[in-house]
Amino acid sequence: MERLVRFQLLGQEYTFYTGAPESEVADILDLVKELVEENMSGSAGTIPVSKVAVLVSLNIASKYFELKSKFDIYRADTEQRISSLTKQIDSGLSPEKGEEC
Repeated sequence: MERLVRFQLLGQEYTFYTGAPESEVADILDLVKELVEENMSGSAGTIPVSKVAVLVSLNIASKYFELKSKFDIYRADTEQRISSLTKQIDSGLSPEKGEEC
């Protein structure tokens, strides 16, 4: 069931509807707030909100592609292991030459 979520970021209020569990929404908002703070700290002067949004988006995209790459490697390794195990099982189950089923 979708619900309305409201949160404040950089002095502005944002709202959106989501069906995600409350704990997941809290984790997402915490991550966004953390990334905004990271991208605003340590900079001389004030960074426009639009630039902060772009930097945060780039940071999230970078993490996404890093995870995607790791997952692709994991999936390929898992598929190779499954294939190897399937061959081992098939060779163990095939009837010996000269034996009747």
